[in-house]
Amino acid sequence: MIPPAKDIKQDPNAFTSTQLPRDGDWGQMTTSFGAPITDDIPPLTVGERGPILLQDFHLIDKLAHFDRERVPERVVHAKGAGAHGYFEVTKDVSHLTSAKFLSQVGKRTPMFARFSTVIPESGSADTVRNPRGFALKFYTEEGNFDMVGNNTPVFFDNVLASFVDIIHPQKRDPRTHMFNPDMFWDRFTLRPVSFHQLLIQFSNRGTPDGYRHMHGFSSHTYKLINSEGVPHYVKWHFRTDQGIKNLKAEEAVKWAGKDPDYATRDLFNAIERGDYPSWTLYFQVL
Repeated sequence: MIPPAKDIKQDPNAFTSTQLPRDGDWGQMTTSFGAPITDDIPPLTVGERGPILLQDFHLIDKLAHFDRERVPERVVHAKGAGAHGYFEVTKDVSHLTSAKFLSQVGKRTPMFARFSTVIPESGSADTVRNPRGFALKFYTEEGNFDMVGNNTPVFFDNVLASFVDIIHPQKRDPRTHMFNPDMFWDRFTLRPVSFHQLLIQFSNRGTPDGYRHMHGFSSHTYKLINSEGVPHYVKWHFRTDQGIKNLKAEEAVKWAGKDPDYATRDLFNAIERGDYPSWTLYFQVL
């Protein structure tokens, strides 16, 4: 038998928010929705020793937050670093597009850029041999414009359904939980379309010297439409103004052990000292 509400008790010896010291101006403790909490510790129970009640919304709220504190990392591009900045139009491209953020020379649009490795986990080294992500978000007056990109102008495949089959053989072998080069090469030696990407990845461009010294390319070709309704197919090439710099294989291995956050640290330190990185956008019109 469930007792009436007046018999649902909390620990009389527990501290309540009104009993806590006030000299620090702690304020009122609340739930995540802003409702005041008078007692943070004991749960609501059926009687003094009965089961815990689901109507204790504060306990449920607290446990729900606890269960979701650790968000599973992304399958790809798990580790990265980013920064806010702006995009400024320096050439008239109105003959190609009617997008407002590209409409006039001198127009600035706030944006965010995120650079990343692709395959390794979030705790991995920044200098591993891998493509680098180059993702951009433009906060335009017509809405947010997100651009997927990498530091290579080509990709492993041109078939959408192959993306999953590209990623899996580069991940850990489920049998050993180690990276398996046989899985990697079994896949890519059977797909000649991947060779161009592999030639870049296994050159020094596969180990860029931080994020500031690499180019970025839109992964897709965009269909831009001008004010007259005429379409143009365009690839976006972001060329680093800092100049291309790559690490040799031995240097990449050294920094992977000495400073796994090599590229992240380089980007942060450059911004902190006022040496802001920049890229110049070029349109490849097809």
